[in-house]
Amino acid sequence: MRLPSGVVTMLAVVLNSGVGLAASPPSPPATATPPQLPPGVSATLWRLAVPKGSEPTPERVALGEKLFREKRLSVDNTVACMTCHEPELGFTDGKPLSEGVKQQKVARNSPTVLNALFNATQFWDGRAATLEDQAKLPILNPREMGMPDPDTVMKKVRGIPEYVTDFQKVFGREPSFDDLAVAIAAFERMQFSGDARFDKFITGDSKALTASEKNGWALFNGKARCNSCHAGNAVSPLFSDQKFHNIGVAAHKQDFVTLARKGVQVVRTGDEKQIDELALNSEFSELGRFLVTKQENDVGSFKTPILRNVGITGPYMHDGSLTTLWDVMDHYNKGGVANPYLDGGMQRLGLTEPEIDDLVAFLFTLTDTKFDKLNKEQLAKQRARKTTRPERDNAIALGKKGNLGDLAPNPDLNVKNPADLGFYGDVTPVTNTKQR
Repeated sequence: MRLPSGVVTMLAVVLNSGVGLAASPPSPPATATPPQLPPGVSATLWRLAVPKGSEPTPERVALGEKLFREKRLSVDNTVACMTCHEPELGFTDGKPLSEGVKQQKVARNSPTVLNALFNATQFWDGRAATLEDQAKLPILNPREMGMPDPDTVMKKVRGIPEYVTDFQKVFGREPSFDDLAVAIAAFERMQFSGDARFDKFITGDSKALTASEKNGWALFNGKARCNSCHAGNAVSPLFSDQKFHNIGVAAHKQDFVTLARKGVQVVRTGDEKQIDELALNSEFSELGRFLVTKQENDVGSFKTPILRNVGITGPYMHDGSLTTLWDVMDHYNKGGVANPYLDGGMQRLGLTEPEIDDLVAFLFTLTDTKFDKLNKEQLAKQRARKTTRPERDNAIALGKKGNLGDLAPNPDLNVKNPADLGFYGDVTPVTNTKQR
């Protein structure tokens, strides 16, 4: 029986107990938790997310970082993992669609590596079960790093004396593709993040957020319905349900019904390499989770991303088609784009412009303080684009045209405001001298 992979919550462990973990070589003794975990990452969460035997030792992490930055893992020595996951950019590349060898664009946006260890599955469509599986696929994808097969990769690595020495020191044997993935995954498991202004606020510092940001948090949990898929609470501090949803992002450029029929004939269930290539290299990319499951209700569905650090990880959505968080809110405000597979939870929100501003302000409070400078720069850039709003349709959002449901209840915030409650909305007051 295969062990469960990284999860976000204790509930997710139960729900995702079938997620696989590839066998890995014996690990030297390691502590179960790293030192100095940030407020948003508990020791319990860490232990649940890191499979036993896969704890990131300092030696593995150091080798993994070296490999993460190594362009010689690509066919023409021009692309490394870091090319699409730049640490200084919040482990993204800041582009709508990533570029690989020979400047080839892929069909998906690069998700951040930050907190990826807590994902129940990896990639936008969940096609990889573990960080180890995820580390291998870009190296072999013809549009990413372009290596033809694992043997070719390792022949190249074994021809580099320093890596022969490094692998012998860390693993006690010559370099192998599995060990290469183990090392990269160890480095990625250390990229946890949970020290944002929001964390200061939620643990008792009432002055950590402005009035606008607090109102955004209240709207997030109320009228805007964000918490339906991005709930932030004591057992889910990363703001993702880890599920897959069709929210209509690609519906305006795809006939999903026709594409799904073609996909059924093409996709070979369980063929990891084929699915990876179809996801990044073909018209079938927009089928999303369907490529993995071949289940009709997964057509056009993509994973709910973690919202931590969302201010610095744009452009947004699986195809990078939404430039700013104002665009994201406009998309949701009108209920997405109608299509036969649209998630049932998608409907108009009726948010006013000041409410959208407050929601965006709140989302920027989820960025780790170590990225404060970048966060401020991105907020300024996005605010400068506020007048360019291709996704905005106030007529639909406010119910003046179309038929996308009634508005969510909007409670009297003077009576019960989530931003004025205790830990993640618990009615028990925070035991802190700076109680709200």
